[in-house]
Amino acid sequence: MMSISSSRDFAQNNYVQIFYPLSTIRCVGPVLFRDQLARDIACLLDVDDDVLSWSCRSLALSKDGQVYKPDFMVERADLRFAIDGVRDDGAPDWAKAKSIDAGFPYEAIAASALPRIRLKNAKDLLRYARHEAALSDRIRLLAALDEYSSLTVAEALVVFRETKPVAGLASMVLQRFVTMDLDERLIGPETIVRRKRD
Repeated sequence: MMSISSSRDFAQNNYVQIFYPLSTIRCVGPVLFRDQLARDIACLLDVDDDVLSWSCRSLALSKDGQVYKPDFMVERADLRFAIDGVRDDGAPDWAKAKSIDAGFPYEAIAASALPRIRLKNAKDLLRYARHEAALSDRIRLLAALDEYSSLTVAEALVVFRETKPVAGLASMVLQRFVTMDLDERLIGPETIVRRKRD
């Protein structure tokens, strides 16, 4: 029979921290966030139109028997690179050089450098990452945008009949069917929605 102290040790050793929002869009492989800073960076990666995919701690860098894994490997159409959050007890000083030597540019991002409005909008959208707009709603919204070129969020929500409107619109932004400005202000009824063009 396991003692109280040993069961406590087992629980601590197997404790997994959860960072919100829970869902991701373009993560390939296991979701392994080091802390909330890493989760916040991942939110921004999921709403970056240039990012094809990203993975958590999938690049192993080593020197003199030490191994370090940056927070993310990110893939764009023409480039793969590493991203790390800046922390007091963060990456060893050799990590950047080793990443570059391996052919992967290395970017370190401090919490203070994160764009706050964009991050809040990204988190709001990612709450609906597991939803999907019904085909009829998707076609209806895209047809309306083809006709009018743009709609406000308030106007776009009226189009949804089968899907919950906010969930449907958020999923279409995350799936890159439509786009909206995430940088100027928090998403609201007056935010402009446009069809995403390649």
